[in-house]
Amino acid sequence: MEINADFSQRATVHAASLPWVPSPIAGVDRRMLDRIGAEVARATSIVRYAPNSHFSPHTHGGGEEFLVLDGVFQDEHGDYPAGSYIRNPATSRHTPGSAPGCVIFVKLWQFDLADRTDVRIDSSTRSFTAAPDRTGVEVLPLFHDSREDVRLERWAAGATIALDLPGGIEVLVLDGGFREGGADFVAQSWLRLPAGAQLNAKAGPAGARVWIKAGHLALPQQAPAAA
Repeated sequence: MEINADFSQRATVHAASLPWVPSPIAGVDRRMLDRIGAEVARATSIVRYAPNSHFSPHTHGGGEEFLVLDGVFQDEHGDYPAGSYIRNPATSRHTPGSAPGCVIFVKLWQFDLADRTDVRIDSSTRSFTAAPDRTGVEVLPLFHDSREDVRLERWAAGATIALDLPGGIEVLVLDGGFREGGADFVAQSWLRLPAGAQLNAKAGPAGARVWIKAGHLALPQQAPAAA
């Protein structure tokens, strides 16, 4: 399966307007944003767990990162409320689920396979700081290495966002919204711009809170070998 699989091109998905697609596990549904591969895939998705649903125990052959958008995600390592950012590196294992139900934004098979960094951040307990030289922007760092930079940003109402992107970018709207490329982006809207592009956006009247990953699209993107 291929969805938005040409990483040299701009891609957008306004996921809140998409139907939920059942996964192979009862009670777990998906909105797919990009994907290369079959059920084992390099994938970016929004996933919904119904109350008292759970996924089968599994090992992350290519790593997994996710941000909890709503509800409480749970596994044997803990309970993760909305705002939690988790990185489960390659070789990690868990049994995910949710007693109350939850919605998460998740990326699979996109790690450096040598990366063993385990990250668990409750962003609701951390503070944003003003971004140097970027008027109207506040930043909360989540993860950084030589391959990528992951962060939350808050954009003030009407703020102009202009960024050169030598390594590309992904932006997911968490709340509020912005306008870019003649399109309006609202909660669960996702934008991917390729390496070498430029982001030119303007925050809406309520401002915007966004999840960002930058730098990673300078690297080859491919399906896992097991697919």
